[in-house]
Amino acid sequence: MGAQWTWFPRAHCQDSESPRRDHEREKRWAKLFDQLDLNKDGYIDISELRTGLADRGLSKRSLERIVETGDTNKDGVLDFDEFTQYLRTHEKQLKHMFSRLDRNNDGQIDAAEIQHCLRSIGVEISLKDATRILLSIDKDGNMTIDWNEWRDHFLFNPLTNMEDVARYWKRSMMLDIGEQLTVPDEFSEEEKKSGYVWRQLMAGAMAGSVSRTGTAPLDRLKVFRQVHGSSDFKGNVLSSFQSMMKEGGLWSLWRGNGINVLKIAPETAIKFTAYEQIKSVMRGSNETRNLRVHERFVAGSLAGGIAQTAIYPMEVLKTRLTLRKTGQYSGIADCAKQILQREGVTAFYKGYVPNMLAIVPYAGIDLAVYETLKFSWLNRNRGLADPGVMVLVGCGAVSSTCGQLASYPLALIRTRMQALALEKGAPKPSMLALLHNIVTKEGVAGLYRGISPNLLKVIPAVSVSYVVYEYTRIALGVDIEGDT
Repeated sequence: MGAQWTWFPRAHCQDSESPRRDHEREKRWAKLFDQLDLNKDGYIDISELRTGLADRGLSKRSLERIVETGDTNKDGVLDFDEFTQYLRTHEKQLKHMFSRLDRNNDGQIDAAEIQHCLRSIGVEISLKDATRILLSIDKDGNMTIDWNEWRDHFLFNPLTNMEDVARYWKRSMMLDIGEQLTVPDEFSEEEKKSGYVWRQLMAGAMAGSVSRTGTAPLDRLKVFRQVHGSSDFKGNVLSSFQSMMKEGGLWSLWRGNGINVLKIAPETAIKFTAYEQIKSVMRGSNETRNLRVHERFVAGSLAGGIAQTAIYPMEVLKTRLTLRKTGQYSGIADCAKQILQREGVTAFYKGYVPNMLAIVPYAGIDLAVYETLKFSWLNRNRGLADPGVMVLVGCGAVSSTCGQLASYPLALIRTRMQALALEKGAPKPSMLALLHNIVTKEGVAGLYRGISPNLLKVIPAVSVSYVVYEYTRIALGVDIEGDT
């Protein structure tokens, strides 16, 4: 049907409609119903909504909710009366939300009014971000939103209150690709009090678990190449997998995955809690002050550092278990026991310094590139729905890849230091010594050894994470109205 919704003529919606305007609105709805009723049987079902509203970027759950809300006789489809009654009720809700935003009652919503309304429900955004939200709805480019623009933008988003609108604008996408160094997500005070936050974090942890398990073979191959370099581990991806399976069988491809999954929950919980505390300290006495982007980055980096410090022994165990040969360790506890006996407690923090140094470039570039790409899309597509699944997943994949490229040499050195098994009292090679050794023997390219399987896993990891995240989020009751 295309993206041109010519059957939305400009019509003012008053609290009390005149007979002529009400008749015009009924005609508009009749034309809309006819265009959505693709098989002309007098009913609209889910598949017809999905096809007819494809350009609106709505999730399957949002379309299902439209039918569930409007289907008064519970036959699974909408007839004309049910369709028009749904739109009539929904427009009243949209009008009420529009009136709440329009503080000065001039019939227009500006960026300051968006900022004030979201702040009143505990969602802190800057005026610049409020302007970006405005631009995603403003069709005529006059830097305000009138009723017609508001109605047309949200007519098929089943939003019922300002809290739903706030979540729709936030577009939270907790995607996990196995590199947990990103800046934590933002949540409103209402979301924290309701328990929404922990259900959201749980959905993210579940998605990360499935995603990491699905891409574990590529992750193991990356670690092998990081540690052994080109001289000891030759060949392409396929031959490398064959070599690993020959040594330990098919299941050897998942060595180290267990603890890689186990560390998701504590790392996420510690990082989120630390992030909130650090933000509180940075705000000081002004608890309502909105943190600027660079302050968010600093708070996120510090929180990431605290979380990494707490779970870092698990990172060392993950590396050792990933590289282990058949029969070397009987499990996680046996691996930890052997390291403790042979190398001492300090072995659990090998590679800690390069790991901490990698947080800043990874998190900084990931955050900056993601926000730049997303808001660039919004500025180029004024008046359209917010970025859909493909846009957000694409932004996440690109930003993560850029972050990895910047921090990968430090990650490689960290992994080599973690893998180096030394007896108690033996001299420990420093980070700079390892760096010099790699560059001397393998050149600068040696600092990026193993990056190809790491990049190969980004898209499948993001895709699997998104799908599992969506289904888990809905199952836990944290579905965001209008989210895609």
